[in-house]
Amino acid sequence: MFKRPVLMTPIPVLVFMLAVPASLPAAETVPTPVARPNIVFIVGDDVGFSDLGSYGGEIATPNIDALAQQGVRFANYHTTASCSPTRSMLMTGVDNHRNGLGNMTETMPFEHMGKPGYHGVLNDRVVTVAQMLRDNGYHTYHIGKWHLGSAPEKRPYNRGFERTIALGDTGADNWEQRTYLPVYDKAHWYADGEEHRLPDDFYSSRYFVDKAIEFIDANRSDRRPFFSYIAFQAVHIPVQAPKEFVEKYYSRYDAGWDPIRRGRRERAAELGLIAPDTRLVTMDTTRDWQRLTAEERLYQARLMAVYAGMLEAMDFHVGRLIKHLKDIGEYDNTVFVFLSDNGPEPSDPLSVVPMRAWINLNFSTALEDLGGPGSYAAIGPSWASAAASPGAFYKFFAGEGGVRVPLVVSWPAALRRGEIEHSLAHVKDIMPTLLELSATPDHRGIYAGKTVEPITGSSLLPVLSGRAAYTHPPEKPIGYELAGNAALYKGDYKLVRNLPPRGDGRWHLYNISTDPGEAEDLREAMLARYEDLLADYEAYRSENGVLEMPDHYDYVEQVSRYSTRVIAKRLLPWIAATLALMTLLVWAVRRTRATRR
Repeated sequence: MFKRPVLMTPIPVLVFMLAVPASLPAAETVPTPVARPNIVFIVGDDVGFSDLGSYGGEIATPNIDALAQQGVRFANYHTTASCSPTRSMLMTGVDNHRNGLGNMTETMPFEHMGKPGYHGVLNDRVVTVAQMLRDNGYHTYHIGKWHLGSAPEKRPYNRGFERTIALGDTGADNWEQRTYLPVYDKAHWYADGEEHRLPDDFYSSRYFVDKAIEFIDANRSDRRPFFSYIAFQAVHIPVQAPKEFVEKYYSRYDAGWDPIRRGRRERAAELGLIAPDTRLVTMDTTRDWQRLTAEERLYQARLMAVYAGMLEAMDFHVGRLIKHLKDIGEYDNTVFVFLSDNGPEPSDPLSVVPMRAWINLNFSTALEDLGGPGSYAAIGPSWASAAASPGAFYKFFAGEGGVRVPLVVSWPAALRRGEIEHSLAHVKDIMPTLLELSATPDHRGIYAGKTVEPITGSSLLPVLSGRAAYTHPPEKPIGYELAGNAALYKGDYKLVRNLPPRGDGRWHLYNISTDPGEAEDLREAMLARYEDLLADYEAYRSENGVLEMPDHYDYVEQVSRYSTRVIAKRLLPWIAATLALMTLLVWAVRRTRATRR
C-alpha cells in the first residue's frame, strides 16, 4: 500500500476543525461555522477511472483537473457498478439493499421484485443528504439525472431539494426531449416535481450548468449556503457531443484501444495513482484491432472521439460554473466534489437485433452524424476496457474497472491541496463527509421523530484535512453486491466474484493496492485470508438481506425480458383495440355478405 505521513494541520484547517468537529455531537451542541461552505456536488455518468487528464487520460478536462490540483484525488474510491444503486448510497449513506435499490429494476429478477430492499426506488426508511442540509439552513438544488423513482413522492423535489430539473429515467437523448430506449414511452423530465418541457436549444451539459447558475443566483441575497447537485448525462449512452468538442479527437484513436489502455496505465503510474508495476488484464470482449476492416477502424475511432468530446464538453461547462462562482465571490467558500457513479458502459445496443431495429427507425448511426442531433452512439466493451484502465471489467461488474472511479474533493481554504489519497474510500462515505463539512449532525437512526436506517459510511474529512491516515481501519470489512456480482474489501485486500458470461462465478482474492488490475489471484496462496474475507462477506449478506440470484441468471437476458414485459404492457391497449377492430370488421363483412344473399 502507498504510505504517506499524517500531515501537520495548517492554520486554516485548524480553524475549520474548531468549527466542524470530527465526531459530531447531538444537534443542540454543534457549533455553527462562521461561514459554512457551499457544496457543488458533480456526478459524471459512466466516467472511467482513467478518463480524466488528472487520472492519466488523454481527454482534455482542464477544469476538473484544476480542482484536482487544488484538492485531493482519491486513487482507491469505490462505488457500485450501476447507476441507481450508487446514487441511492450517495444520497443516503446507507447500503443499497437497505435503501430500496438492492438491484436496478431493469436487471432485477422478477422473483426478487417487491421483496425487502428490492423495490428499484429509494424507500421511505432513509433520509437524503438534501433533506438534512435543507433542514440545516442550506438551499438545495438538483439538476440532471435522478433515477431513484419517478412517482411524484419519489422525485427529488419531494426528497429534500427545493429546486429541481430531474430526469427520472436511466438516461435520455442529450439534444432533445426523447427517450434512448424503447422501454420508455418518452423521456421523463420534471421541474420542481412537475412534468417539464426542455427548451428547443437543449444540450444536456450546457443546460444543466445554466440551471445551476440560475438556481444559485435566485437566492444570493439571503446569504445562505447552497448544495448544488449536478448529475450530468456525460458520458452515458447515447454518446453525443457538439462537433467543436469532437473534431479535435478525430485522429486521436486511430491506433485502437490497446495503446490507449496501455498509455493510460503508464500515465496513471507516473502520476502516482497506481503501483508502477501494475499489470493489465485483457478482457475476452476486447476485439483484435488488426482484424477490423479499415471502415470498422474508422467507425470505432469516431465513436471514441465522440466520447472524448462529450467528456470535454462536460468539463467545459463545469468551468463556466467555476468562473461564475468566482465572479460572484462564492468560489473560495465552495467545496467541489466530482465523482463518477460507476465504470464505463460496455453495452453495444446495435449488437441486439430488436434494439438495432428500433435505433435505425429513430436515430442515425451514420459515421458523419455520430455525436450530433439525431445520432446514436455507444463505445462498446473494447473501448470501455480502455476507459477503465488499469482495471479489469467495466460497468455492471464488481471488478475494479466497474467500481473504482475518480473522486476529487477540493476546498483550498481548508483541505489538503494537490495530493493523492490511496486509502480506501467508499460511496457510502460521501454523505457523512458532506454532513461534516456543513456542520450537520448525523441523524443516528432517528430523524424528525421517525426511526430511519442509520448511516453506515464514514466521513472522509479526517483524511481530507490531514488528521488521519485512513478512513476505514485495515480490519474493517466493507461488503458489496449487485446482480450477483459481489465483493468484500478489507484493508488492501478484495474478495470478488463476477457471474458468467463475463466472469467465472468463482471467488478470487486480490491485493488491490499493489494489483489494481486484478491480475494475480491470491486465493490459494492466502487461503486463511480468503476464508476470513469470505466469512465477512457472508455476514454482510445476511445482515443486509442480500438475495441469491436464480440459477443461470444473466443480466443482459434479464434486461431483455424486463423490456419485453414493459413494452408488451404498454402496447396491450393498442393490441386489444386492434383485435377488437379486426373482429368488428370481420363481423361487418360477414353480415354484409349474409344480407346480400
